[in-house]
Amino acid sequence: MKSENKPIIKEKSSKMVSDFLEKANLHKKDFAEMIGVTLSYVYNLIDNTIPFSTRGTTLERIATVMEIEPEMFDEYKIPQEPIMLDEAVEVLKDNLRKKQLSVVNFLKAFPRKKRLDMVDVLRGAMPIPLDFKELSMIGQVLDLSTEEIYTIWENRVKQVLESSGMNIYSNAALVNSMFDCAKKYIDLKENN
Repeated sequence: MKSENKPIIKEKSSKMVSDFLEKANLHKKDFAEMIGVTLSYVYNLIDNTIPFSTRGTTLERIATVMEIEPEMFDEYKIPQEPIMLDEAVEVLKDNLRKKQLSVVNFLKAFPRKKRLDMVDVLRGAMPIPLDFKELSMIGQVLDLSTEEIYTIWENRVKQVLESSGMNIYSNAALVNSMFDCAKKYIDLKENN
């Protein structure tokens, strides 16, 4: 009985992906790039030529793009490693919901080479970019103000400084001076 159930489980996951691609009008090539696999791998998954993926990273990426929980796939095993819960990622997800922007349409707003990174950010496997221009690109897609982008960036820089061993509270004067300069620089760039 169990051996009969396994193909049904695989079909179920494959069908979920196939139905999603059709509903989202998403080409398999774009989907493959978004989840970091080859086009032939996507075709094989959907056609049941190979067993549906059990790799946690791949399933999490697929689930992120499909806007579902990875547990929706019977093949998914909850990872032993903790997932980063970054407040900035939650801000991005909240803005996606507010703008009623699907993850697919959000990802399509980025150059192809950045899409996989954005999927990994949304699923908590990568932190928000430290680069202000990259954050600005994200903010532009989500229609965030410069102040909102700056706040996300400042918090991210503080995270990096603290994780590198800097006590930002005992170095408050230095840190505040650095952020004051950054604010002035950003304002100058906007006025030009």
